[in-house]
Amino acid sequence: MNPHATPILALSLVLGTTITISSNHWVLAWTGLEINTLAIIPLISKSHHPRAVEAATKYFLTQAAASALVLFSSIINAWATGQWDITQLNHPTSCLLLTAAIAIKLGLVPFHFWFPEVLQGSSLMTALLLSTLMKFPPLTLLLMTSKSLNPSLLTAMALASTALGGWMGLNQTQTRKILAFSSISHLGWIAIILVYSPKLALLTFYLYTIMTSAVFMALNKIKALNLSMILISWTKTPVLNATLMLMLLSLAGLPQLTGFMPKWLIIQELTKQEMAPAATAIAMLSLLSLFFYLRLAYHSTITLPPNSSNHMKQWYTSKPPSTPTAILASLSILLLPLSPMIHAIV
Repeated sequence: MNPHATPILALSLVLGTTITISSNHWVLAWTGLEINTLAIIPLISKSHHPRAVEAATKYFLTQAAASALVLFSSIINAWATGQWDITQLNHPTSCLLLTAAIAIKLGLVPFHFWFPEVLQGSSLMTALLLSTLMKFPPLTLLLMTSKSLNPSLLTAMALASTALGGWMGLNQTQTRKILAFSSISHLGWIAIILVYSPKLALLTFYLYTIMTSAVFMALNKIKALNLSMILISWTKTPVLNATLMLMLLSLAGLPQLTGFMPKWLIIQELTKQEMAPAATAIAMLSLLSLFFYLRLAYHSTITLPPNSSNHMKQWYTSKPPSTPTAILASLSILLLPLSPMIHAIV
């Protein structure tokens, strides 16, 4: 890829995201989503590997279908109410179509099939963008229309996403697919609280972005594409591997780590809304995700590679991880003591 192309594509991603999250008109929001889609496709396919080209094609087709549904939903609403304002989504058919469209863009169950395959065909840093930045504009549209959405439908999709994200991640050995199913599971937590507390849903997404970015950047540093590569990376970056274990446990939502905060607040809010059965169900389903996070953590630090390993041992290097990785790793582990202040804001 031309060296000048990457800054242009990055600028396009920022521009598309900014247009969508700052617009009140459906056509402007749709334009921002399209700019984002067209900017990320060259980054997905830049390696020219057949799997990368396949991932880019799948991404384009699913995002084009979702964008068409967004436009169709807004046109139906404008025809019925005369309003193009995003917050004035009142027509029931438009609400249903928009929920389906955003679920496709986010990768919520039952529209999740494209997401693990696209991440598997992308590089680790492109997968990071797909898992974090590319989910922000669609989630913003959901937040802006949250008062018009069907709570029962979102709760059902959230529980299904948490269950399937945990279940499908159990037997994966590829780190990108594991993090894809982790993303689907976390989206379930965001979707279940979206209607009742949009600020808490946004806080959950911010913390998810911090933790996932830290994990992706650590995996990119040690070039770990599967579990066997994590097994032998301890000789190269022992400190980063120990930190990676804590970041994974934070993603799992264990107490004393940052990831426990959003799950605790969501369960508390669901209980206040008299949705104790849903809170119990999603808490129990998150145990499925906990298993594969523990397996990743176990591979990263606690095990030693077998003597008969076919992989070449890597030389130890004293070069520290980058400053963004260190900052994100610290935030993904140490933010829990700030919970009272954050809870007061939310």
